[in-house]
Amino acid sequence: MRIKIFHETTYAYAPPARWIIQNLRLTPRSFDSQYVLRWRVSVDVDGSLRHSEDSLGNVVHAFSYQKPLDRLTISAVGEVETSDAIGVVRGAVETLPHAMFLRASPLAHINGSIRDFAAAATAGVTDPLERLHMLMGALHKEMTFEADAPARTAAAEAFALRKGGAGDFAHIFIACAQSFDIPARLVSGYVVPSEGETGNGLYAWAEAFVPGFGWIAFDAVHDLCPNADYVRVAVGFDALSAAPFRGSHSGGDEAVTSALRIEQAMGQGQN
Repeated sequence: MRIKIFHETTYAYAPPARWIIQNLRLTPRSFDSQYVLRWRVSVDVDGSLRHSEDSLGNVVHAFSYQKPLDRLTISAVGEVETSDAIGVVRGAVETLPHAMFLRASPLAHINGSIRDFAAAATAGVTDPLERLHMLMGALHKEMTFEADAPARTAAAEAFALRKGGAGDFAHIFIACAQSFDIPARLVSGYVVPSEGETGNGLYAWAEAFVPGFGWIAFDAVHDLCPNADYVRVAVGFDALSAAPFRGSHSGGDEAVTSALRIEQAMGQGQN
């Protein structure tokens, strides 16, 4: 499938910010089931974008502006060709051993309630892959998805409410997987919307490491392993380390608006 993406995010500052710093994780990388045909990240003010790679292998663009500014627009535009690998991630850049993703993180930390839920959802099952599929299905049934839920909520808080956004589902799934000593991490990316669905920012799902298979993606919101509709952008221990935008500015209030258009390129089908 060939997917076109136009993602624009505008920051407005009142009073104007005296300086701005942003680290942008908005650039997907190619791997076996995803090939980046073209991609460009840009800003609408006169400033340089410094390209680098973080400790997790994500592409990062660092931007700073040292003059008063009341408005900044960041654009990510490109085209990606994908194929359905049934969630299996092969050929991706891996900078850390998978065991590092057993480490507890601020937003995907497990508590007693989540541990009990994971144990009950997979009672009598020991196979790691089967456990993960059962966890995904149980979480899909247990939680109510809210597309506009606040970002960066801790797993325990979202699970107590039994509702949340895509990042909340991913955080809870990660915590459940780690309770079985299965390495797991969060992925940020884009998804081709189904009819009637809308969105204004990046989506999130989880990946877990299964011996013999490697990393496998799980989307508990839709109860499926991500397919050719998904564009993988960045990975992290949780939504903080995979955040598409992370920065600071001097004083004043900040208002953020986003516009996102994702569409399948005409004349292209699934590979």
